[in-house]
Amino acid sequence: MAEPSKAGGDPAKNEAGGGAANGVAHIGTAAGGFKAWLPLIVTVIVMPLLAYATTAFVLVPKLQKAVSPAPSEAKDDSGKGGEGQASKEPHEGTGKVRVPLSKNIMVNVAGSQGTRYIVAGLTLVGTGSDFESKIKRSDDQIRDLASNILCAKTISDLEKPGARNLIRSEMLSVFNTALGNGVVQELYLTDFAVQ
Repeated sequence: MAEPSKAGGDPAKNEAGGGAANGVAHIGTAAGGFKAWLPLIVTVIVMPLLAYATTAFVLVPKLQKAVSPAPSEAKDDSGKGGEGQASKEPHEGTGKVRVPLSKNIMVNVAGSQGTRYIVAGLTLVGTGSDFESKIKRSDDQIRDLASNILCAKTISDLEKPGARNLIRSEMLSVFNTALGNGVVQELYLTDFAVQ
């Protein structure tokens, strides 16, 4: 049974009138619902486009610029013949010279009570005609300085992000202090292991 409407009158008229009013309210709610969803829809469409544009036009060109010098150096190195341990550019005195140290460096890790150790191999890079002879004359001194730096490192120091770069920059500073400012321009950690 249908209950009589509180407004009075015919229940059929009230249902018909109420249905029209409800229909208008329903359409208004649907329009309001779309407006409520509009920011989400825009975000879902615009954000991937923005991410793509940032990657394609900002990040990738920066990465290519940062990586592009490395292949050109590799091309320069590939044309060299075997010249012993050190690699020299074709123009003696103006190019880079790479000189590896005579032996790898092995030291105990600080705080490990002799149970852990570090093994590192180094190659030094510089310019000048006497760079190779300077490094070979100072090989023992350089290996001693490097071992002093490495044996002061703890496991937590070695596990930090960028630990190799910190060690490399510390060694460059110490080596240039001992050999003369600017003698060693670059340093490669050719072997680096913590056991």
